[in-house]
Amino acid sequence: MKHVTDNSGEMKRCGRIEVICGSMFSGKTEELIRRMKRAIFARQKVEIFKPAMDVRYSEEEVVSHEGNSIPSTPVDSSSSILLMAEGYDVIGIDEAQFFDDNIVEVCNILANQGVRVIVAGLDLDFKGQPFGPMPRLLAVADEVSKVHAICVHCGALAYVSHRLVDVDKQVLLGEKMEYEPLCRECYKKALEQNIH
Repeated sequence: MKHVTDNSGEMKRCGRIEVICGSMFSGKTEELIRRMKRAIFARQKVEIFKPAMDVRYSEEEVVSHEGNSIPSTPVDSSSSILLMAEGYDVIGIDEAQFFDDNIVEVCNILANQGVRVIVAGLDLDFKGQPFGPMPRLLAVADEVSKVHAICVHCGALAYVSHRLVDVDKQVLLGEKMEYEPLCRECYKKALEQNIH
């Protein structure tokens, strides 16, 4: 983490917001875990949060599709993160699209306090629309990493998480039975064929 010296000669941390985004199966959580483990290796004090609703692999851990995991704290709202983030050098937030809009302010407050904030989330929902607070998080981020899955139909870089089940609500927790990564062209074809 970058440090600067203030007028008193004390070292002061420089906060930042890093956002990792992309479709499902693109490695967002894997990259979040990798960055958090590097911070742990560097002896920084870290904490990772995830939405309490996300219990697909574990209630208490953030787990990637590849099976890598890291202990986490499930929370019901973004304000809970602010309450529990005191004293940490690095804060990780997984599945940020599921948090309330206040998550943007929470990330800004933490970064302004000198905390490195690493956020992972879906940038688009299954309809290809910007998802929850992610557009605003991308706008305020110091660094954005867009990662890509591979389209299961043609092998190109995936653009969106296509929903395979006929459920129209925006939030539907799922895996490979419910979603597949598609490139823009294959997604367009799937919509034209009205495949769910």
